[in-house]
Amino acid sequence: MSKNQSSKPIEIKISTVVAVSAILRATDTATLDAAMKNMTGGASDYFDHEFAVIDVSGCDFTGEVDWQALIALFKSYSLNPVAVRGAPAEMEQAIIASGLSIDTLVKPRQDLQDEQVAVEPAPAPAPAAAPVHPAAAQQPQASGVPAMIIDTPVRAGQRIYARGADLIVTAVVNSGAELIADGSIHIYAPLRGRALAGASGNAEARIFTLSMEAELVSIAGIYRTFESGLPQDLAKKAAQVRLAGDRIDVLSIRA
Repeated sequence: MSKNQSSKPIEIKISTVVAVSAILRATDTATLDAAMKNMTGGASDYFDHEFAVIDVSGCDFTGEVDWQALIALFKSYSLNPVAVRGAPAEMEQAIIASGLSIDTLVKPRQDLQDEQVAVEPAPAPAPAAAPVHPAAAQQPQASGVPAMIIDTPVRAGQRIYARGADLIVTAVVNSGAELIADGSIHIYAPLRGRALAGASGNAEARIFTLSMEAELVSIAGIYRTFESGLPQDLAKKAAQVRLAGDRIDVLSIRA
């Protein structure tokens, strides 16, 4: 093995993927199949196995949706459905049971974006050894990028991606939920699911929460899980997560 090769036989990093949006106006498979044939000319490899998010926000639902039939239809055209966007809450259990995730993509608030662009950049973070007041976790850095704000609980099976933005959540993030942001993630409530900051490679991104109970955290693709639980001084306490080299550090935020 050359010195440029890692000694680890396998490395797993958290990554985001690009997916096409299949925006539906109907959920009847016969209707959709006819439309897909017209779109692709009948070519089964037209989409070359891309991932797809099924967007049903424009559908008028009059009955149950056969999600397995929809998955099979898209796969027949070399599309691989991975999530559903815009479905009513009462359908989420059936969607998850079919093997798909719930995708929640909210546009960053324009008013907050305009406000942040006009603010002077914040000073550099204090060294790790310096105590940090809890209020620091409540003040996102003015980075000149927009912030996505979520004011409702994030349920199991939901995935929220703040593309090109920080993510601010003011309600609980339940077990089985997943937050992804290209910037930092600020959670003013318990974090019980997964949080992936710096998803586009920003190693300076951080994760802040008022109650650290996470299943998994990640910064710039480097991740850490907590199957054995958290140390007593961190569990259910205010904490921040940051990247130090190739190591994820979870630090207590104390008054």
